[in-house]
Amino acid sequence: MAKERVDLGFANALDEFNPAEWQPKPEELARHKPERTANRMVAEASGFKSREAPERVGEGSAAPRRRRTGRNAQFNLKARPETIAAFCAVADRQGWGLGETLEKAVELLEREYGHS
Repeated sequence: MAKERVDLGFANALDEFNPAEWQPKPEELARHKPERTANRMVAEASGFKSREAPERVGEGSAAPRRRRTGRNAQFNLKARPETIAAFCAVADRQGWGLGETLEKAVELLEREYGHS
């Protein structure tokens, strides 16, 4: 014997629900989007920070690190914040991505300490 469900009080509302009422009205679909420059001005005025890579990289800003390199294996490790900052600083100074910086570091370590 199945247990009877408790009435939550909105069964009648579901019976009267009409999904067509939730469709956008034609005049809403016809609205045009604001100009891109207007969007940018409003975003800047409100303090919005874009996550897109900068169009130009000037002095004092880090180069974007996203590149198609064929590197597809994840390598996670824990390190001290100052070690991570130093690693990223080397990458930024050289204009390398983080994966490329790791590869260069491994090459140097192999050269210094030899192959096992």
